[in-house]
Amino acid sequence: MRVDQVIPSLASRDAIGVHTLTLTRTLRESGIDSEIFYGNCTADVADQGRPVVDLGRATKDRWLLYQSSIGSPIYDILAARAEKKLVNYHNITPSGLLDSWEPNVGYEVSLGRTQLERLAAQSRLAVADSAFNESELVEAGYTNTAVVPLLIDMTATGADPDPQLCRSLAELKSRGGVDLLFVGKVSPHKAPHDLVKMLAVYRRLYDSLARLHLVGSPLGERYGPALDAFINELGLSDAVSITGSVSAAELEAYYQAADVFVCASDHEGFCVPIVEAMGHGVPVVAYGVSAVPETVADAGLVLPSKEPLRFAAAVARVVGDDQLRERLEAAAARRVASFSVERSRHYFVELISQAIGA
Repeated sequence: MRVDQVIPSLASRDAIGVHTLTLTRTLRESGIDSEIFYGNCTADVADQGRPVVDLGRATKDRWLLYQSSIGSPIYDILAARAEKKLVNYHNITPSGLLDSWEPNVGYEVSLGRTQLERLAAQSRLAVADSAFNESELVEAGYTNTAVVPLLIDMTATGADPDPQLCRSLAELKSRGGVDLLFVGKVSPHKAPHDLVKMLAVYRRLYDSLARLHLVGSPLGERYGPALDAFINELGLSDAVSITGSVSAAELEAYYQAADVFVCASDHEGFCVPIVEAMGHGVPVVAYGVSAVPETVADAGLVLPSKEPLRFAAAVARVVGDDQLRERLEAAAARRVASFSVERSRHYFVELISQAIGA
């Protein structure tokens, strides 16, 4: 028996890419042959997979597991093949959250959801990384589903903090003011503009020196400049940093310097950075939509509204209440432990083995 994985894009700095590489090693260790076939890849992992055109002839003992997270032309190659299928679903952002800003990306995610639905009839098993994503699988027509967290270590970046950035962040902190952090795509559906609104209120009412670090690369070409203009209009250019893509060492420095992790996203299928923040002992304040309440559980403050005054008040409570921070830290340690990579690896292989009759 073999289970080969098909993925639109394989990248070493991407959670789904790391998950896919780990799943391949896990399957091999359990005695199930496995290779990765990708549509495209970053150069540093090109030798850990093969182009999807190299799939070759179908064989009776081979299954294909599709890593679904975006619309892709490789779906058509996968769907046309005779092998039996498995699906691993990582959420696809609703197109309505992107269309007005990045219509091309909006088309891709809309296509992805259509492709996900079309694959339901062929799939023997569909695994989601959250109960929220599992509910979307059921809605799309999948009948045999399960939940397994991502096969990545979400407790640490795996790098020592960048010393130069640590010095810069420490110098900022020495001037006073708290450091608020968000990690993720600078994208309209992640709503960093709502975090900027919250910061404006927070600085006016609680801490005039507070800073917000938005760590992540931009999505497309229109939203980023609009966000910059909004920040300038509010007079917050010196208080908000938009870093772009950062190294693992730089990301570690930002987590270690953060006082509170804040999230105002309008849609999250899981939200790895929330767990990373909890793993670093950084308290979380987040808008409670889609999978966020499930991911945070009792390990952070989950808000029913991201109205700026309410959001700012919640952040101020976390900053100013030592006992609350201690309770959140203890709850976060328990929550992070529930995402054990080893436990998830074994469960994932068990589910696949049952599905393919290995």
